[in-house]
Amino acid sequence: MLYIICSVIALAVGVAATFLVQKSLAKSRAKIIIEDAQREADVIMKNKLLEAREQEMKIKSDAERTANQRLSKIQSQEAKIRQRETQLNQQQSENQRTRNELDGVRSNLESQIAANEMRREELEKLIGNARTQLEYISGLSSEEAKEKLVESLKDEAKTAAASYINDIMDEAKMTANKEAKKIVVQSIQRVATETAIENSVTIFHIDSDEIKGRIIGREGRNIRALEAATGIEIIVDDTPEAIVLSGFDPVRREIARLALHQLVADGRIHPARIEEVVAKVRRQIEEEIVETGKRTAIDLGIHGLHPDLIRLVGKMKYRSSYGQNLLQHSRETANLCAIMASELGLNPKKARRAGLLHDIGKVPDEEPELPHALLGMKLAEKYKEKPEICNAIGAHHDEIEQTSLLAPIVQVCDAISGARPGARREIVEAYIKRLNDLEQLALSYPGVIKTYAIQAGRELRVIVGADKIDDVETEKLSAEIAKRIQDEMTYPGQVKITVIRETRSVSFAK
Repeated sequence: MLYIICSVIALAVGVAATFLVQKSLAKSRAKIIIEDAQREADVIMKNKLLEAREQEMKIKSDAERTANQRLSKIQSQEAKIRQRETQLNQQQSENQRTRNELDGVRSNLESQIAANEMRREELEKLIGNARTQLEYISGLSSEEAKEKLVESLKDEAKTAAASYINDIMDEAKMTANKEAKKIVVQSIQRVATETAIENSVTIFHIDSDEIKGRIIGREGRNIRALEAATGIEIIVDDTPEAIVLSGFDPVRREIARLALHQLVADGRIHPARIEEVVAKVRRQIEEEIVETGKRTAIDLGIHGLHPDLIRLVGKMKYRSSYGQNLLQHSRETANLCAIMASELGLNPKKARRAGLLHDIGKVPDEEPELPHALLGMKLAEKYKEKPEICNAIGAHHDEIEQTSLLAPIVQVCDAISGARPGARREIVEAYIKRLNDLEQLALSYPGVIKTYAIQAGRELRVIVGADKIDDVETEKLSAEIAKRIQDEMTYPGQVKITVIRETRSVSFAK
């Protein structure tokens, strides 16, 4: 028992000793930790103090720099204000000096006005006295003398004006006609073209009349299929070895002709084959139209045309105007426009472009109720052509106002191309009617005895009575007839009006 008690006591003493040792160790470790923390806190405090000083110095430098900038701005503004004040003072002094000068001028003007008023009153008195003396001497009142003076001045003015007009007309004819003829002759000399005459029918030749029956088909089904597919009337009559294709659309006539050619060459002619061949030929014609438009634009050196415009240009190949092939006419007009624009110092490329496109209103896909010139202008505007080209297209028949120099050039070249010998054909009835209208128009004037339209309507001879019209009035009559023909009639080229006044004395020897 005692042993156990001693053991317990010894154990307790050991535990107490161990606890004391650990406590002392813990105290020493805590002291070390506290010292380390104190040192770290001192270091952190020093760093923070350094950062704060640096921040303070930076803020101070920024504030000084900002203050210096503001100070410099304020100084520059003060300098500008002082300069402005100086300028204002100078202007004020100049204005004052100008005001003083104006006051002096105003006073001088007022004195001069007063003096002039006094002189005017004196002149009026003198004029009144002179008028009284003149009325007394001449025996006429002032109104009567004024009327006689005005009448004499009118006669003198008419005579002088007539002679002056004659001189101006002679000079204009000597210069303008010479230059115009030179330009037209040079334009015509540089352009050579073929004459194309087309009708509303196309003759399709066949080897034998047996093929006519195959084309007609059983109960006419083949020919009905052909007419339905092409839109062309096919006339099979007693004409030997020929079939007539009739229609106003030349593109459709060409499609019908080519389709018939392929069908006859192939030998298989029935409605299904006819529709197939017609569709194939229509595609070929469409491709040919586009190719013709491209080739025409390349030949004329015209670039940047819209694809639809190129197609319309190619379509002109199958259209005629008064018997003249439209594409050939447009090419000819384009070349003439370029030549004339070069002679006049204008842009030949724009002129050639306007000349080529001036008749595109004749070949639209649709047929609106518009004149071809206005329709062509709208198409050109739609496809982004330049305003002067659009105006030249729309104004080449005087349906809108001409706003550029290209418009009269296109108008003149269009007339040259259409009026040259062999360009167009005119039916006899229309030709005779035009000549009769020319003669009747001149006969409607008083004093005209006889009229003769000669040179295929290019010249009009007017014979007037010598006792009814004098020489001065003959010149006026020729100008009036020319203006009226230009305003009221449609004609190719130009018409020369010659008024003849002669006095005849007839006697008989018996």
